[in-house]
Amino acid sequence: MGGRGKTVMVLGLIACLVFALVYYGIRLTADFGKTDTQITAEDAAKRLDRLYGDIRVTVEPTVKGSIDLDPAEVGDTLPDISKFPVSVTNSTDSYVEIFSSTEKSGTGNDGWLNEVAEAFNAAGIEVDGKTVSVRIRNIASGTATDYIRSGKYMPDAFTPSNELWGEMVRAHGVGAEMIASRLTGNVAGIVTSKSKYEELIGKYGALNVKTLTDAIAAGELAMGYTDPFASSTGLNFLVTALETFDHSNLLGEKAVQGFERFQEGVPFIASTTLQMREAAKTGMLDAFVLEYQTFQNSADLQSGYVFTPFGFRHDSPLYAIGDVSPEKKEIMRRFAEFAAGAEYQRLAGEKGFNGLDDYRPELSAVDGNTLTAAQKLWKEKKNGSKPIAAVFVADVSGSMDGEPLHRLKESLLSGQKYLGRENSIGFVSYSDDVSIRLPIGRYDANQQSMFVGAVNSLTAGGGTATFDGIVVAMKMLQDELAANPDVKPVVFVLSDGETNEGHSLNDIRGLIETFEIPVYTIGYNANIKALQSISGINEAASINADTEDVVYKIGQLLNVQM
Repeated sequence: MGGRGKTVMVLGLIACLVFALVYYGIRLTADFGKTDTQITAEDAAKRLDRLYGDIRVTVEPTVKGSIDLDPAEVGDTLPDISKFPVSVTNSTDSYVEIFSSTEKSGTGNDGWLNEVAEAFNAAGIEVDGKTVSVRIRNIASGTATDYIRSGKYMPDAFTPSNELWGEMVRAHGVGAEMIASRLTGNVAGIVTSKSKYEELIGKYGALNVKTLTDAIAAGELAMGYTDPFASSTGLNFLVTALETFDHSNLLGEKAVQGFERFQEGVPFIASTTLQMREAAKTGMLDAFVLEYQTFQNSADLQSGYVFTPFGFRHDSPLYAIGDVSPEKKEIMRRFAEFAAGAEYQRLAGEKGFNGLDDYRPELSAVDGNTLTAAQKLWKEKKNGSKPIAAVFVADVSGSMDGEPLHRLKESLLSGQKYLGRENSIGFVSYSDDVSIRLPIGRYDANQQSMFVGAVNSLTAGGGTATFDGIVVAMKMLQDELAANPDVKPVVFVLSDGETNEGHSLNDIRGLIETFEIPVYTIGYNANIKALQSISGINEAASINADTEDVVYKIGQLLNVQM
């Protein structure tokens, strides 16, 4: 064969080889390397079965444990108060300690009250001939209320975001005398994308909580809000929504039915405002709740969203808590007067406060007993007609030995009191292999007993195959959905975040997205970034719970999600 013929033959072989590589490369990519949006439900089911078949799975015999049917006592799980930092230290022996909500006792634009307190402490103000000062402790309003109501720690004073928390403290028999109705101005609101805002205005003529709840019930709006047990804005929104359904009786049948219809259309309830903001960044939500001060300090939101105020004002009232002395009350009054000065109110404005001062709520006052009952109603009705099916996935590898595993057990045994009886749960543990310790079943007393027995039987050792554990949990949930298609699947992973065996996140990322299963992660002295990468796929929460407060945090998480 001549040189020209050989050249043609070589080129032909190369062309065939390239075609084969491209063709089979595409086929391999189609099967194993699709992007998340390319994976169909059928492909995901096949891949799940294939991955599950690669894992050594043991079904352990169930073991019953002793259960405690008494309701959860939040005071039993609260960490030592030192977990919540003192942001301003008192400078004299005559002082008051103030629990302050986080939007004004943090750092930067969230540090207004700290700056006021430091100036107050340096001013040499005297009461009864003694120089006085204040100590500020940075703590969220809902958590602060838990400490006060439980009696685990009592500050001298409390400045929550709004007056609802003061009413709840009073309803539990704790004195809460209002010293000042306002330290600085703020409001809660609904932040709506401009396009959705214009669409709703065009249809309903106005945007308020009533039109929003109607739009959500009609499936026209994807909105998220925050936990009303922990968040001031979340509690405010819950009460406001109930009032729109029946302003004469927030807890009546009409209000309950309206709330159930509304809640059916809510795709997302966040544990914290930070989690809500992160979910909003994905574009998943058309609207979400936020305080105006935070909105003012978020340039990314102002360019693409509209803020609509709702409910009660968030004017940071100041209360004297319990049986405090007249001297301490006078220190509080002097501090409130100091904060109300023009210089410090101007500073508040620079940090985003005191906007929308013309806003006046249309709601009438709500007493603390009604607020507590509204929270209980929310807990019972928040999942609508769809119960939860959850699988807990516990890391029992060698790195969890000792204190981490002890705290994991403690948090699960405490947190299981927050699991609603209408829900179903299963339990999986993993190290090198995966063990199904409790098949999914309705959370009755028998299932609860077996859950407690499974938790108590955990021991640590071996490698860490985190994603194998998640695969098994997803397989269990898909089988449950086949039998009960109306349940909402959820996975809770409890781990230190270190994975050194089994499948990788890339192997299962598409499955998590396609199946739309939120994977909540709780880290124990953890590689929190690794856990966040798992939870971030479907905007679930990732909790960095150290050994001091994991029990309380998991209780909060389960209270919201279960």
